[in-house]
Amino acid sequence: MTPAPGISFYPGRTDHERLTPFRHAFSYRIFPFLLDMDRLDETASALRFFSHNGLNLFSLHDTDHGARDGSDPCIWARKTFADAGVNLDGGSLSLLCFPRVLNYAFNPLSVWFGRGPSGELRGLIYEVHNTFGHAHSYVAPAVQEGPQHHRTEKVFHVSPFFPVAGDYDFDLKGPDDRFTLAIRKTLETGHSLTATMSLRRQPVTDSLLLSRFARTPFMTIGVITAIHWQALKLKLKGARYHSPPEPPSKPTLANPRG
Repeated sequence: MTPAPGISFYPGRTDHERLTPFRHAFSYRIFPFLLDMDRLDETASALRFFSHNGLNLFSLHDTDHGARDGSDPCIWARKTFADAGVNLDGGSLSLLCFPRVLNYAFNPLSVWFGRGPSGELRGLIYEVHNTFGHAHSYVAPAVQEGPQHHRTEKVFHVSPFFPVAGDYDFDLKGPDDRFTLAIRKTLETGHSLTATMSLRRQPVTDSLLLSRFARTPFMTIGVITAIHWQALKLKLKGARYHSPPEPPSKPTLANPRG
């Protein structure tokens, strides 16, 4: 069966390790997709079990990303890049994210890749969602081909068991046959959290979508369930709860790091 255009499957693992005020670690299998956002309708036409803005086993809706108001998320992404000084000159946009499964999805982190007309990487958007319904984006200009390294101040409430303080270091490689991402959070007292993703590319066909759904029909529900389960464990260990402040109104620039 011929692989569908504009879509790849990236199964793998995510690992989290909290170091302060006590150690807490966990690991889960994850199954994000990489989507060519300029070819979504073409991708959906080639697959029986994937839809754009429709109900299916797997789908992506315009309300899932960007402004999340039903407008075209690609318009939002191009404007977000441009406002940060990243000019794509009409190049492509791709998005690594969890799809909806049976019309439900939660994406703690999605990554936009903005490329120039020749396919060169020009910028990244780390689009972060929390369980309180808020979203925030960190925009990272690319400075070279290959691995990307950026640093930014944490300004968005993610976990209720961490304050909005400290810095993030992003280290990204791919996406090609593999994709890896490490995010390290540092407070004034030192390194406090590491989260990683390690994924391997697979082409997408209807048979793969069907088999993946048969194996993990509640994949995206499992994401939010795992988040709340780990939150309960942290609460039982005595972690301090921090109420969510209002999110920033504008994206945050992440600076290249040597």
